[in-house]
Amino acid sequence: MKQEFKIISSLIENNSKILDVGCGNGELMKYILDNISDNIRGLEISKENVQSCIEKGLTVIEGNAELDLGQFPNKSFSYVILSQTLQAFLNPEKVLYELLRVGKKAIVTIPNFGHWKVRIDLLFKGTMPVTENLPNEWYNTPNLHMCTIKDFVNFCNKRDLKLTKSISLSGKEVSYITKKNLNYKNLSSELGIFEIEN
Repeated sequence: MKQEFKIISSLIENNSKILDVGCGNGELMKYILDNISDNIRGLEISKENVQSCIEKGLTVIEGNAELDLGQFPNKSFSYVILSQTLQAFLNPEKVLYELLRVGKKAIVTIPNFGHWKVRIDLLFKGTMPVTENLPNEWYNTPNLHMCTIKDFVNFCNKRDLKLTKSISLSGKEVSYITKKNLNYKNLSSELGIFEIEN
């Protein structure tokens, strides 16, 4: 299982009610179902991924988060997870507020466009970077709104969204992001993992 998914799972309390938005093939959902809570469902736009989830015995709704999160009542989940998908939405701000409306807490992960390897590709190659967390070329990427860890932290601070946990992942190295080390983590982290409350 991906290191990112292990960290997300460690943030979730046992027997919580969970919604995984953009749940993909259900790898994270299956782990949570087997180890943390049997009260989990997913929302996924891809028919193939929905089918893959159903084959794993998971409860998944086919839908687009930008349009379909509105069907869920306020605070109907303990946690809403959004893993490496925020940057692919037309209106990520609206989606983030919907996550916090639907869930008591949101766990959001973002690929860090400020990582040093990305900066070096832009500086020396003069091309859009391709990395493990940003695997697509500029012309076929689903990412519409690239941001850095620093961008995301600033975004939350300006809107008084409470970052209860901010975690950096680089390779297998896991550490906390603080005010003091934000600039360094923005340079060294491949992925940011955030627990947010409204």
